[in-house]
Amino acid sequence: MDILEFRDYCLSLPLTEESTPFDETTLVYKIGGKMYACADMTEFGHIAVKCDPDEALRLREQYPEVSAAWHFNKRHWNGIRTDGDLPDAFLREQIRNSYLLVLRTNVTPKKLRDEISDYVKLHGLPE
Repeated sequence: MDILEFRDYCLSLPLTEESTPFDETTLVYKIGGKMYACADMTEFGHIAVKCDPDEALRLREQYPEVSAAWHFNKRHWNGIRTDGDLPDAFLREQIRNSYLLVLRTNVTPKKLRDEISDYVKLHGLPE
């Protein structure tokens, strides 16, 4: 996966917002105003995605390309190397899981969360 594929996939997830709040090279993707993924545009070596804490540990133990994300809460965010042996489908799955986790646990108010969830149920998510 390269930066353009990463960007295209994130933007294919319903109602995703793209921004660069940290600096001019770090792409950040949000749902309902809450971040679910980010990566550096110029040095696309890692992506950061939110993850259930138990799942985060399991993935770190299972895959050498997965580690705690730099500059993020190490319990909830994984950094995944994009230059390793992991297939693009795995990267898309982690981005999708992050999107759904943030939608379920971080998006407020409840009315907005329910509206987005209903949209996702109706239209589904890209593989």
